[in-house]
Amino acid sequence: MWREQLGWTAVRILLPWLAGAALIAALFDRGALGGSTAIGAALVLLVLLAGAVLATNRRLGLAAREATARLGPDMASSGSARPLSPAAQALWPALSRLDRDWREHAGQTETQLGAAEAAIAAIPDPLILIDRNRRIVRANAAWAELIGSVLEPRDLAAALRNPAVLGAADAVLAGEEIRTVEFAVSVPVTRLLQARIARIEGPSLDGAAAVISLHDITALKRADEMRADFIANAGHELKTPLSTLLGFIETLRGPARDDAAARERFLGIMQEQAGRMARLVDDLLSLSRIELNEHVAPTAHVALKPVLDSVAAALELRAAQRGIRIELKLPETLPEAQGERDELAQVFQNLLDNAVKYARRDSTVTVTAGTADGATPAMVWATVADQSDGIPSEHLARLTERFYRVDNARSRELGGTGLGLAIVKHILNRHRGRLDIASTLGQGSTFTVWLRAAA
Repeated sequence: MWREQLGWTAVRILLPWLAGAALIAALFDRGALGGSTAIGAALVLLVLLAGAVLATNRRLGLAAREATARLGPDMASSGSARPLSPAAQALWPALSRLDRDWREHAGQTETQLGAAEAAIAAIPDPLILIDRNRRIVRANAAWAELIGSVLEPRDLAAALRNPAVLGAADAVLAGEEIRTVEFAVSVPVTRLLQARIARIEGPSLDGAAAVISLHDITALKRADEMRADFIANAGHELKTPLSTLLGFIETLRGPARDDAAARERFLGIMQEQAGRMARLVDDLLSLSRIELNEHVAPTAHVALKPVLDSVAAALELRAAQRGIRIELKLPETLPEAQGERDELAQVFQNLLDNAVKYARRDSTVTVTAGTADGATPAMVWATVADQSDGIPSEHLARLTERFYRVDNARSRELGGTGLGLAIVKHILNRHRGRLDIASTLGQGSTFTVWLRAAA
């Protein structure tokens, strides 16, 4: 009996390794997973294999010890002699070595298992294994961070509520080899992901029937969209100043060739239009850079008071030319915000610049700041308030759209590109903050920036 138990245990120890090796080879050979995703999937499977082998090692060691005890319990415990058959006496040293070897092997396997699990935790792409009932068998740290903690087996639909992904998973479990699906999640900003689902063939490992990997393609998709938007927006917005320049150049080469006064006036207008084009291109490029990284929140800490002081000082001369005073009402102590200093400076630069442009002459632009009591997470705020004609309420919701203007003629006259508040919105999205806008006709407008306080 003990011989049969030992023999079957030895057979069982080989099956997981053979199945896992076949699966990993198939994944690489079919191109089901690519790059770090394939490596991550292989590591997940190897951890399952190592766990299975470790459990089998323990069973095999137990079988060896039981066989040893049956052959000679006294010899096993105290080394005392007990009458044994010649065959049993010959087998005794081999069983003792087998027991010792399996103990050593089990220790090595546990060490390697820990190293493999640490490597899986470092894989940046989310990975899971699901069984034939679409229940999650295994998930790495990246998956738990993106979708939520997976502490016990549960249906994939409970973790990932996306019909396209669930349908693809069902198709693979039904017999298809590979499915690729693109979908969007909000965590808390929209991210675009590509799910690649590959079927596991051969003997089941912990019931696993398919491996699902997620790859973040947000940056790639946004780059394509921004390229198309840039061409469309630049073409539309650059058409007017370019037409103006071409018209004046034609005039200067013709009727106004010898008119010094006209030449000076036209050159001034041409310089203004060229400057407008330069500002427009700068804003378009700035907006493109911000959108490209919008899904990656900054982790640095920024002291807001020095940023506000610096921006106000930079605009002080321009404000003075219109008789406008910039008044800072900031607390002595203000918690640091979580963010990137240059981008936050651009936010307040755009808001203060707009306030100076649209405020009535000889008025005051006020900047205040503080903290939100009881907010979770902790928040800091800064407000830019002007004394102006105000903004009609029907326009407030659209102010942060690119190229949206309440008064096209006045905006262009003041040198606006129509992108300032769009840039503010996307920077604050990246910072996981927000912009609140309030306005009263005949009194003025208030723009409040909310940012997460640094931990």
